[in-house]
Amino acid sequence: MTGVESPAYVPGHGLLKGRTAVVTAAAGAGIGGATARRFLEEGARVLISDAHARRLKEYEAELAAEFEGVSARACDVTDEVQVQALFDAAVRQHGRLDIVVNNAGLGGTSDLVDMSDEQWSRVLDVTLNGTFRCTRAALRAFREGRHGDEGDESGRGGVIVNNASVVGWRAQAGQAHYAAAKAGVMALTRCAALEAAAFGVRVNAVSPSLAMHPHLVKVTTPELLEELTAREAFGRYAEPWEVANVIVFLASDYSSYMTGEAVSVSSQRA
Repeated sequence: MTGVESPAYVPGHGLLKGRTAVVTAAAGAGIGGATARRFLEEGARVLISDAHARRLKEYEAELAAEFEGVSARACDVTDEVQVQALFDAAVRQHGRLDIVVNNAGLGGTSDLVDMSDEQWSRVLDVTLNGTFRCTRAALRAFREGRHGDEGDESGRGGVIVNNASVVGWRAQAGQAHYAAAKAGVMALTRCAALEAAAFGVRVNAVSPSLAMHPHLVKVTTPELLEELTAREAFGRYAEPWEVANVIVFLASDYSSYMTGEAVSVSSQRA
């Protein structure tokens, strides 16, 4: 199948002007880095975070050369102390917190029959437990009113967007740990949304299929990438910024009546 060319990059429209966002796993390549860039293009102040401190500082410098309002703080989402420090820093630096994007996740390929407890636990701890820790910290901040004053034109009650995956719905061999974690992220999103509605916070998720970035190439065989790409209706993988566009939508007022949803960002046929 001949793939359709990627579309032209969409310019920003100020959809997040005046908001402060935290984006995890945002050290450059991939959906997190693309989301941070898109948020800045839409007028937000962004605190980027990642467990890889060196890459994080490099990406902070890259973004700071183009935009104002970007800062960085290293954070391992498996460490509750670091997670809480990340959210405290966002409020301390910017006086408010409006948007949280939980992008941190860990994959890998292993048949279940050969999978070790350590492999299973590590993927679940980063991908599901990490999303839980960050969601909890964000909800506490929002409940305490650290998202701006009522009547402030940029105070919208708070938004959380989690990064799930289509494998939370669709089976894929060798991905039992990752699929279980991402299905858990979807369930966490739905439950958190019901609880957070009481204090005006929306919680949604994106569920991408195949967004290409350098790390994916390192952990996935060329044969599997070719197979996954062939499943896409457009005959190509998504650009990370195409997923980030949907995250922008969910973070903006255009999705004001959406909560508890997992939005598929996919052209898979099966």
